[in-house]
Amino acid sequence: MKTLYLIRHAKSSWDFDNIPDLDRPLNGRGVNDAYESSKYLRVNGDIPELIISSPATRALHTAMIFARQFGIPFSMIQIDPMLYDAPAEQIANVIKKVSNEYQKIMVFAHNPGITEFVNHAINHHIDNVPTTGIACLVYPIDDWKNINTKAELRFFDYPKKRRKQ
Repeated sequence: MKTLYLIRHAKSSWDFDNIPDLDRPLNGRGVNDAYESSKYLRVNGDIPELIISSPATRALHTAMIFARQFGIPFSMIQIDPMLYDAPAEQIANVIKKVSNEYQKIMVFAHNPGITEFVNHAINHHIDNVPTTGIACLVYPIDDWKNINTKAELRFFDYPKKRRKQ
């Protein structure tokens, strides 16, 4: 069994006009949501053995907040340029390269690729994985190269779902 946590980066800021998309930072709500969501996972025992992130500032900052909550050193976060603005198939190709020594991995990337990947992996449809959305997929496989098989959606979580009304 392999467990994949697919996470869309937290809410980013649009306050800066003259910076490349790759460099857009998180906004205040994004930082708070990343802390709350990572704490939620930690409390529930959902801690990965490996974190892989897009190089985009907003994705990497989200990954760093999660790593801090899990007690994982930042130096252990793998940055893969192939995850930046990647379609579902490209996300799958990154995951297929993961060593089979890891049973639980966490991947930080972007939409629409994240939502496409989740919908390809499960037998029902999710309209959208929102910012800081987490899809936990469990695969009946022993080798990450077989990631194209169907997975069980163990849970789908996002900050608004946990906010008090």
